[in-house]
Formats: sequence, structure tokens, C-alpha cells
Amino acid sequence: MTQLTDAGQKVFNARYASRDEQGHICETFDQAVSRLARVAASAEKEAQPHWEDKFASIIGDLLFVPSTPIWANMGKPDRPWQPSACFVLAVEDTLYSMYETLLSTALVFKSGGGVGYNFSTIRPRGSLVQSTKGKASGVVELIKLYNASSNMVMQGGVRRGASMGILNIDHPEILNFIRAKLDGGLTNFNLSVGVTDAFMQALEQGEDWPLIFNGETHDVLPAAVLWQSIVQSAHACGDPGIIFLDTIQKANPLPHKQLNCTNPCVTGETWVLTGEGPRMVKELLDRQFHAMINGKPYKTGSTGFFKTATKPVVDLNTLEGHNLRLTSDHRILRIVDKTRYSIKSEWIPVSDLAPGDRIVLHNHRSLRKWPGALTEGEGYLLGLLVGDGVLKRDSAVLSVWRREPAVNDTGMNGSSSVMQAALDFAMELPHRRDFTGWCFLKERNEYRLKLGYLKDLAQRMGLKPGNKKITPAIEKASSDGYAGFLRGFFDADGTVAGDQDKGVSIRLSQSNLEILYAVQRMLLRFGINSTVYKNRRQAGVKLLPDGKGGLKEYHIKTQHELVISNDNILVFAECVRFGDCEKNRKLLRLIENYRRRVNRERFLATVSSVTAAGTEDVYDVQVPGANAFDANGIFAHNCGEQPLSPGESCLLGSVNLARLIAEDGRLNRALFQDTVSIAVRFLDNLIDVAAYPFPLIAEATRATRKIGLGFTGLADALIKAGLPYDSAEGRKYAGEIIELMQQAAGDTSRALAEEKGCFPEWENSKYHP
Repeated sequence: MTQLTDAGQKVFNARYASRDEQGHICETFDQAVSRLARVAASAEKEAQPHWEDKFASIIGDLLFVPSTPIWANMGKPDRPWQPSACFVLAVEDTLYSMYETLLSTALVFKSGGGVGYNFSTIRPRGSLVQSTKGKASGVVELIKLYNASSNMVMQGGVRRGASMGILNIDHPEILNFIRAKLDGGLTNFNLSVGVTDAFMQALEQGEDWPLIFNGETHDVLPAAVLWQSIVQSAHACGDPGIIFLDTIQKANPLPHKQLNCTNPCVTGETWVLTGEGPRMVKELLDRQFHAMINGKPYKTGSTGFFKTATKPVVDLNTLEGHNLRLTSDHRILRIVDKTRYSIKSEWIPVSDLAPGDRIVLHNHRSLRKWPGALTEGEGYLLGLLVGDGVLKRDSAVLSVWRREPAVNDTGMNGSSSVMQAALDFAMELPHRRDFTGWCFLKERNEYRLKLGYLKDLAQRMGLKPGNKKITPAIEKASSDGYAGFLRGFFDADGTVAGDQDKGVSIRLSQSNLEILYAVQRMLLRFGINSTVYKNRRQAGVKLLPDGKGGLKEYHIKTQHELVISNDNILVFAECVRFGDCEKNRKLLRLIENYRRRVNRERFLATVSSVTAAGTEDVYDVQVPGANAFDANGIFAHNCGEQPLSPGESCLLGSVNLARLIAEDGRLNRALFQDTVSIAVRFLDNLIDVAAYPFPLIAEATRATRKIGLGFTGLADALIKAGLPYDSAEGRKYAGEIIELMQQAAGDTSRALAEEKGCFPEWENSKYHP
């Protein structure tokens, strides 16, 4: 074994050597090496002496240097066998969570580990605390509390507890966080700003950057101002550092594992508004897209939506008709205080919602255009077809009943204006030379328009004979297609009702409730909120015109009704409007006659129930900057962005390049690869024999079996190689060493999997076929 230098011996004696009951050193360096090797080899089912010798050789010759907790804890009878150096603990925006995490931190420090936190879930300074009506202290004050606690608990009994605090670049308190160490405080914390690709893009393009919490924009600053503040503070005091969240996620072999324990999720049928238009979650898997948040685009993480698990789900229903299927731990934005001028909200798990709670919907009024299938004309004809047409196997037929002929009509009649609009759009589409437009059936007093292209279009959009509905293809249409479809549908089945005393409304009746829910989602994407009333008219028998001049009894299905009111009628008149001139004139006249301002839409919905809905595959997404997305129009939180799962820990060790580089700078490749291989097995074995501070950490660590193997002595190696530290040649030299280490470590991991089995979360990793 290698003889320690005087300085090395002092460090060993002060921090790592075993002591007797009187505190006297009772262990030499060689004995400590044997202690570590023996403990790691005890995890082997066979050939323990062989592996004990292997482990002792690389540690004793200082080819491999384990981290402090391994030296200080493993194999000592008076210490917990806790080998991990790094832990991540979750801290949520409640008083209970803050102090529960503080207790967990103390236990981790006691065991010899350090802790990292992402404080981005904590509300910014000055925010309302609903329970006391007071003001929140904010992120930096909470970090000061944790920092003070670190002074009280020695890390493994050998040094003060060390912590890492992260705050995402979009948090409203980010400037306070960046400057938090300029006064010399927070000596037990390293601080890092969580930077996203979206922020770096905004910086590169000279754009502004919003500071957002709970979906509410608190401020907007030039990205360059934030970046300059980071640079100045880092130059002045060494902090904050930068952690690239998207880069970490891309390199993570378990990109979804961090979400499995605590992750909220939605089902694959959920509708999300994107920059490409409305899409179902199942169409957004494993690809980046822009999520539209209150009409503004936010780029998602590189993987887009991803499957997290198969879990029990619940149905969230509202009195207004908005609904969503998701896991019970998914957080929704609930209203805690509403005045005439402002709305205060908080994120809350669906399981904590109660009937009567108000939740937030998206307001997309600033978004009027998105791409997709269907022209305005195609949408209009499909709207008429779904509303009051017939789709047959060989044709699609539109029908209009009116008393006077359409020929040479002035267009002042509602029916004739609909017919003229439909004919104009039909003439723009492919049609036969002998196409004659509307045909009059005298015996039924009915006009019909038959168009082959409309049948083909309907079938392409998923419509089938005898089953008229709003298909997913229609709901994915362009904004022009939306405007046309909704206009045609409301021309066929919509009405304008009310007055200034009772309130003006636009109404749509249907027996198919799912059609109304789809119309409600489509309208909301234009910024038009509505309410669906179930069972407005019960099923029964009613006398209706038989088309032959007489009356006949018809069985009428239960009718449901969608109602548009408040200032939503103004947006409808602008974005959709009626093609039926009588309905449109009535709507505009009622709007013009308003003597007071129309009631403002607040984009809220009222919870009616949360009920179990079985088990389904569920998915989640990361949306840096907004941390939310549009789920069926409802404001839903996205997943977290911590590099490790809450509760995960990591064992650390370093290969010592100074012992592996010859005087001419050449690396002993064979010895280097052999050292890496043995070190990987050493660290992996310690996971099995370790004792962890509490069960959550043990479970999370053994599920992913993460180890951190790096190297030390790079400066010595570069000096021997005669390469400047910051030169291109120096970086290439270091890169070649890293590549060789990754290859050797990967080969060893595969061999361990074949010998001992895969780690429990392997099926959820990106390596699983």
C-alpha cells in the first residue's frame, strides 16, 4: 500500500480513522483500507476474498479514492453504514413540509451526507398566506433557516452540514436568490440557478423573460439582465452556479424515474392546446412541442409528454361541464381569494378539492390563429352536416327547410343566407360539372345540397354514416376550420336568447352530451367560456312537422344545452359569428343595445365532484417557465425538474489520475480501465450493505442504484502532458479520458447486470428495449 504524505495522514486522522470510546485514534490507514474492502466484498455471494483483495489494492494504492461518508462510516461498529454523499429532499409550499424536510435534513447530516433542494415550489416573498392572511417570507428566508440548522448538526460528526439550493430561472424571487450570498451569509449553502434551454434561447435572441409562479406572471425582465446578475454575483462571491435542467434530463438514463413517486399525471385522451393546434396527449409522446399557456407558447422539455406509470385515476367534474381524468395527486390551480380586481390562487392536489371549490381555466383570447386541417369553408360545411345533415355511404346531404325559394333571394332571410354561404363554400371545393347546388323537394318543403367531396371529407375526418359526432380529427383542425365548423353548427342548431334584464346568451341544444363537451373545449380555445346544462328537456313524445305539411308524433331524446354568456358573446361575435343573418343581426342588435358593460369573464369553473375512474396509463410533461399546461382547458401543473428524485442518494468516488499518468503524460489505459471497473463494482456493492437515514431514501436509492464515479488529479495529468488547462488540446485530452471512463464503467455495469440482475427500475430506463 501507498504511504500517506504528512498532510494526507493529518486529514485521515482528523476525519476518517476509527476512534475508541475515549476518542483516541485506534486505526491505521492500512486498517481503514481493509475495513472498506471487507465491507464492500461482503455483498458478494461468491469469491469474497478475491474481491476484498481487488478493492483493497485500488484504494490502498490511491488509484481510487472513495468519498468522505464511505471512509467515515462504512464498517465502523459505532457508525451507521451510510455511504452516500449526495441526497435530494423535496420541500413543498406548506409549513409542515418545510419543517418535515428540515428534520430529514438533520438526519441526513447526522449520517454524513449532504442535501440538495429545489426551492422552486416555494411561493415568492410577499405572496398571500391564505390561512393567516399574512405575507410569505419567501425562498431566501427559508434558505437562511436551513443554513442556520446546518450549523447545529455536524455532517457525520466531522464537518458542518453542506447543502445545495436550486431555484429555477423563472421564479419571481430569482434576483434575490442570485444575490443572496453577496453579504457573506449562507456559508453552508452552494446556490445554483436552474437554467432551461428556453431561457438560453431568450438570452441569445435578446428577448424578455417572464417570472411566473402558480401560472401568474409576477414580472417580466430582459433575459440579459438576469444573466448579467448571475455573472456579476458569481464573480463577486463564487455563487450562484448554473445547473442546466434540460441537459441533465437529456442525459438521465431514467428520465421519468424522478417523477414516479410524486408525479401527477393525466391520461392519453387529454386534450392539450399546442402551437400546432389542439392535440391529444398520446400524440405528443417523446417529442418537444410548444404548450399554449393563456394564449402564449412555452417550449416543453425535450421529451414532450412521456408515460410515467399505470395508475388509478379520477374524474374531475365541474358544474359548468369542464372535466378532466387524471391521478388524484395531480395539482390544479384553485382560487383562494377573488375580488372584483384580482384573483389569488394556489396549486392543490385533486384529492384535496371539494365540491364548490373554484378552479382556473385557460384564457386564450390572445391566441386567434393556429395551423391544422380544414379551411373555413370545409369547416362550415362539416358544421352544417353534423348539425342538420345526413351522411350516407354514398353521399353527404345538407338540408334546409324554408317557405320561400332561395333563388334570387335578397339574403335577408336566415335560411337563405345559410344556403348562400354553404353554396359559396361548396363552389370553392372540387365538384362535378353537373353540380346544381341546392335542390328543392316540394313535397317536403325542403332544400337539399348533395356534394360528393363533402362525403369524402367527412370520412377523412372520422365521421361515419349514422354516427354524427365531433371526431378527434375535427377537434385537431386549424383555427380557420374551427371558426367555420362552429359557425355552421350554430347556424344549424344554435339560437340567440335573452335581453338586457335577463342577460343575452347564445345557446346550442343537443341530445349527445359528448358533442356539447367537445364544442365547449373548442370554444374555450378561442377564449369563449361556456356552461353545459344537462337534462334541460326530458325525453318524451312531441308533435312535429312531418315534412308533408302535417304533424306527426316523434320520440324526442333528452336534450342538453350549452350556453354562452357574459362578454363571451362579444368574442363569439368576433371570432365565430353566425352565418345565419337573422341570428347574427339579433345578436349584434342585443349587444349594441347594452346600456352597461357586459360582465367580464373570469375563466373559472366550480368543482362538482371527484370520483374514482379505474386504472389507466398516465403521462406527464415538463414545461419550463410556465410549469403548467392546458388540460381540457383546465390549468394543470406539470412535473418537477429535480435532477434526482426526492429521497434519492448517490455514492461518490474518484479515480486518481495522478497515479495513472506517466511522466510523459501518457495514460496507463489498461490499469485505468481495470481501476474503473473495480471501482464501479465497489460502489455498487455498498448500495446493498448500506444503512440509510430513513426508508424513503433506502427504497429510492436501491431502485435506481446510482453511483457517481469521477476523477481527480486532472491538473497533474495536464502538467505531465504539457497541455494548458484551458486549451483546445487540454479539453480534448480530458475528453478522451472521460470517454474511456464511460466505456469501462458501462461495460462493467452490463456485466454486473448479467451476473446479478438489472436494477429494479431498468424497465423504466431509456436502455430498456
